[in-house]
Amino acid sequence: GHALYVMEQHELILSEGMVKAQARKLDLVADEFDWYTLAEPAWHELTDFDVTLMRKDPPFDMEYVYSTYLLEHAVREGARVYNDPRAIRGHNEKLAIAEFPQFAAPMLVTRSAKALRAFVDEHGIAVFKLLDGMGGSSIFRAERGDPNLSVIIETLNDFGRRSVMAQRFLPEISEGDKRVLLIGGKVVPYTLARIPKDGEFRGNLAAGGRGVARELSPRDREIGEALGPVLAARGLLLVGVDVIGDWVTEINVTSPTCFQEITDQTGFDVAAMFADELLAAVARPA
Repeated sequence: GHALYVMEQHELILSEGMVKAQARKLDLVADEFDWYTLAEPAWHELTDFDVTLMRKDPPFDMEYVYSTYLLEHAVREGARVYNDPRAIRGHNEKLAIAEFPQFAAPMLVTRSAKALRAFVDEHGIAVFKLLDGMGGSSIFRAERGDPNLSVIIETLNDFGRRSVMAQRFLPEISEGDKRVLLIGGKVVPYTLARIPKDGEFRGNLAAGGRGVARELSPRDREIGEALGPVLAARGLLLVGVDVIGDWVTEINVTSPTCFQEITDQTGFDVAAMFADELLAAVARPA
């Protein structure tokens, strides 16, 4: 019963003090292949809509940042935007775990090749990743004594020009990189364990991982119940927390996935929970 519209970043503008977009009405149709239709684009102010959902995959580049500025201006005009553009901009999906050290495995963020090498020497095996990556791209497993270690570091930190995150390697990855979904500060009762394919250490579905839905472990629930209210209070309606073993490795706020896989395997309607929490958020006074 709700009217749906869709727009992309390049269709969002600031003109005469108002944030507007060339939005297309989207209608769902009962067809296995052509499951939606789009109307011709028409100009709308974002305040015309009850709510705007910001969902854009990384990379978190400057165009992404500019989009959050436009959406932030729309919020000042009275638009409702989720996730809150200021909170998205302020929560790097890799660095955000530093706010919750009780749930984070040992990590390091630096440009220094010497510091990265020392981290590997200390822990034996580490995982290196860029701060703006997604889907398992540009993630390296680095081991003490690896003759390619210098090349790995140079490739990632661009000879000291880029920051790199190092995390202690967690062997529990063999049991899956678990996605714990938080919706409106509440924990979805199932997690999707993304299990690496043979010969791979990355569990990301985009990297060939296999998704297996499971009930939350006590530790998963502890993490979700601790992080959920804190992040929801900042306007982060939908959050995907990545957990390996007992440790949080990322806090995803841009475009968390796994609704479909959890629903298909458990029957729990994650999308319905999201819709309910979204309508509740919109109904609350601004």
